[in-house]
Amino acid sequence: MGETPEGTASHRAEATRLGALTCAVLTVSDSRTPETDESGPLARRLLESAGHVVAVHALLKNDETRVRAQVDGWLSRGDLHAIVITGGTGLGSKDRTIEAVRPLFEKEIPGFGELFRLFSYQDQIGTTAMLSRATAGSARGAVIVSLPGSRAAVDLALTKILLPELPHLLREIRR
Repeated sequence: MGETPEGTASHRAEATRLGALTCAVLTVSDSRTPETDESGPLARRLLESAGHVVAVHALLKNDETRVRAQVDGWLSRGDLHAIVITGGTGLGSKDRTIEAVRPLFEKEIPGFGELFRLFSYQDQIGTTAMLSRATAGSARGAVIVSLPGSRAAVDLALTKILLPELPHLLREIRR
């Protein structure tokens, strides 16, 4: 709100000058292995297909301390524009990804989670969408996005929400 359609178009055009963005992908799961993880590699493929570079990709167990340390370490590199995390966003007792990354946020981006749940409701899973705690925020000039662990969730979030707006998000965060 507050921005005109012309202003938004201008910001998007300006943001595309950023070129290829440098990203990280993290899968959080107690059950997946590098051989069985489908969501992390999908996120990587989608980012790379959009012209971005995935500089680092890891898989960690559902451990709040380790997840926070990994994301904090990646933020400390200073060269990442986006960190995409898949897994650990549900309501189960072991799902601690949100608790791990939220303290790192300088600003939360609530519209991301709202849109994700809306599109999930409309396109995929109906009222079960309310169980998702998908969220996004900014920290140290980077976007952090935390998604459910399913392939469908990663595909939906990246293709319909994140990839179309990622350069614009970064422009706003870094100005």
